Amino acid sequence: MSTSSVKTVVNKFLDEYTNNTPKKLKIIDAYLTYIFITGVIQFVYCCLVGTFPFNAFLSGFISCVASFILGVCLRLQVNPANKSEFSGISPERGFADFIFAHVILHLIVVNFLG
Repeated sequence: MSTSSVKTVVNKFLDEYTNNTPKKLKIIDAYLTYIFITGVIQFVYCCLVGTFPFNAFLSGFISCVASFILGVCLRLQVNPANKSEFSGISPERGFADFIFAHVILHLIVVNFLG
């Protein structure tokens, strides 16, 4: 595969994404990108510096992973293309579930910190 064909594929993907993806999904994608980068930074920091307060590292990293998973679930429920699979769940209900799960997640994370 040549460099020009990879560049063409990436440009086509970006054009399709910007033209066909609803704004709500772009906001969720930005959130997912932020959470992913935060988790990577925490993992790299752990590898370079060490894991002295190990509970703190585990809490932060598990929070990033779980937040990413909850964000992906929210994206699946809000996506208009998946309307048939989530016919009984409105986007507002999906967002409420997302917020409720986040509250429970962060209560557990804070409890784990000690």
